Amino acid sequence: MDATIKSIRPSKPSDRLPESRPAELDPAEFLAAAVRADQPRPARAEAEAAVKTLLAYIGENTQREGLLDTPRRVVEAFDELYQGYHQCPAEVLDRTFGETAGYDDFVLVRDIEFTSQCEHHMMPFYGKAHIAYTPVERVVGLSKLARLTDIFARRLQTQEHLTAQIAAAIDEILKPRGVAVLIEAEHTCMSVRGVAKHGASTFTSRYTGMFRDNPAEQARFLSMVRGMPR
Repeated sequence: MDATIKSIRPSKPSDRLPESRPAELDPAEFLAAAVRADQPRPARAEAEAAVKTLLAYIGENTQREGLLDTPRRVVEAFDELYQGYHQCPAEVLDRTFGETAGYDDFVLVRDIEFTSQCEHHMMPFYGKAHIAYTPVERVVGLSKLARLTDIFARRLQTQEHLTAQIAAAIDEILKPRGVAVLIEAEHTCMSVRGVAKHGASTFTSRYTGMFRDNPAEQARFLSMVRGMPR
């Protein structure tokens, strides 16, 4: 029997989907800490008991010497790994500087190393963020872009959401002419479990303003990220 192959592309201009723009994020995601002071939370003892339950679930003897202190250590590690829930992105970008001598090109900070946790399996993904923005009169301290990345990375994440949050926070708080964010990362939920493809990299990007509207600026951003010697 002969098979018929149908094109999945629109056959007429009228069938084409309208051009889409990036969805807007809720400002609450990047203007304040993710956890309110009055938000109910389990006690530390309850969290440690939950870790002990998981150890028993995998078949461990929770009373053996090597595991007696593990629930406490895991909860302390969680406090460190997920500290971004208690930090405010807007405060990091709050202080700016006006002495720029009329600088009107974009500012790029590349190779910002980060580690985050996949919200689907609670396993690490890690890599580098490259961030550029074109300031209007005032600039932010360069270390603040790295701090902003860490705040969002220290939460349960998807790489796509992390990329969008970083771009949206800079765009909303600094009001630049444009923002470009490129993230490259390896996900252990893919490299050490499941298909177990070690070394596979995932790339995500988000552009606003002049970077979104001007392909030449996107190309220049990517060229500086990739082309200049490290």
